[in-house]
Amino acid sequence: MIKAAESSEPQSLGSAVDRLYRHRFPPELLAQRAAVWKVLCEFWFSRYIPSNSRVLEVAAGYCEFINNIQASEKVAVDLNPETATHAAPEVTFHQIAAERLVDAVLPEYFDVVFMSNFLEHCHSRDQMLEILRAVWQVLKPDGRLLILGPNFRYCYKEYFDFFDHRLPLTEKAVAEALHIAGFTLEVLQPQTLPFTFRSRLPSWTWLVRVYLRIPFLWRFFGAQFFVVARKGSI
Repeated sequence: MIKAAESSEPQSLGSAVDRLYRHRFPPELLAQRAAVWKVLCEFWFSRYIPSNSRVLEVAAGYCEFINNIQASEKVAVDLNPETATHAAPEVTFHQIAAERLVDAVLPEYFDVVFMSNFLEHCHSRDQMLEILRAVWQVLKPDGRLLILGPNFRYCYKEYFDFFDHRLPLTEKAVAEALHIAGFTLEVLQPQTLPFTFRSRLPSWTWLVRVYLRIPFLWRFFGAQFFVVARKGSI
């Protein structure tokens, strides 16, 4: 009779995030993503981020945004220690939860905070509000918060194909949360980029440049919202 193997301690999603992302983002996809993010920063996000800005990326992941954006000072935070290995030399990295930003950086210090495909991973809407309020604390008066994320309205069939997606969000839900957290909306676009890099729209860099220049196409391929908000008073 074969003896069953002893069960090991259950592994939480948080402790397995590095293994999950290595499976989801093989090296060849990371190289493609880095090239696309360079285009996105140069031809899109730079419109909202003056080159002399102090910029913070929350949940920086592979640092594709923070490595490519032009800024006077660049800081990245993430819970995954592997993020440090992807940060460019000029990027300061802090391994810390987004809710605890003020434990790592100065209050009212940054001109711009950026987050991409992050809020849908929050455990609850209360945690999402904690994060937005932490961002509010570290932004300068009138500082900007830029948020890019999957819009459940346009990708509901595939939204939960990703094991770590928890909160279904739309641009309207994010707008309400920002209002509660003390922000004033500046830009609210329900459809911009496709849902993933594996979408039916090829992610060749030249095609990305064309796509960004023709917002009319976004209504056919776009499944991510883009929000820009200014720090107001709570």
